[in-house]
Parts: sequence; structure tokens; C-alpha cells
Amino acid sequence: QVQLVESGGGLVQAGGSLRLSCAASGPGRTFNDYLLGWFRQAPGKEREFVAAINWSGGLTRYADSVKGRFTISRDNAKNTVYLQMNNLKPEDTAVYYCAAGRGSTVGPYDYWGQGTQVTVSS
Repeated sequence: QVQLVESGGGLVQAGGSLRLSCAASGPGRTFNDYLLGWFRQAPGKEREFVAAINWSGGLTRYADSVKGRFTISRDNAKNTVYLQMNNLKPEDTAVYYCAAGRGSTVGPYDYWGQGTQVTVSS
């Protein structure tokens, strides 16, 4: 079992930046073993993929809507994954979730955090 806790959300103006963090804890497999991803869900919409990073950090994958603006990274020594979000747009407003899973950058994902709200004002 892995527990994931997101932080760093908040209210920001369009064009601004935020960095989300997700700390992992729990017994079992080591943090290094997991694929890590970020997803988001806007009001009235389905949850969608944002970014993923493999166990070593050598492979990443992004949704087309965030390419060039968001960067995913991980610090295995701190059991933490990050999402740096730059040039934020109102359409980025959503609850952001981190997830841990298996595989390279596609999944599947087995564990989910509770989410952190990101609101971008125009």
C-alpha cells in the first residue's frame, strides 16, 4: 500500500506558475519502483492524464495541452514527485491528483492521492 499526499495547489493569475508536490509513504515496494503520474479533473469533466515519469526519471510523457508549459520530475531520495506548471491558463483549473503505478509511462496506476485544487484566474 502506498499513501500519496499532494500539496502546492492554490489560486494564481493566468500566466503565473505553481509547483505541485506529491509525497509518498508506506510499506512494500520502494518508491523507486513506481511509475508516477499527475492527472486532473475539472468540474463537470472526466479525469484526464497530465504527465508521467518512469522510475528513474529518464522517461517522461505529457498531455498535448501541457507540453512546453509543465514539467514533471521526481526525487527518489525524498520519495516525492513534482509538477512545475508555468504559463498557467484558466483552462488548467482543476483538482490535480498524483498516482503511482507500474510500467514505463502509461500505467496502470494502482494508488491515488486525494488531490489538490489549482485555480487559475483570467
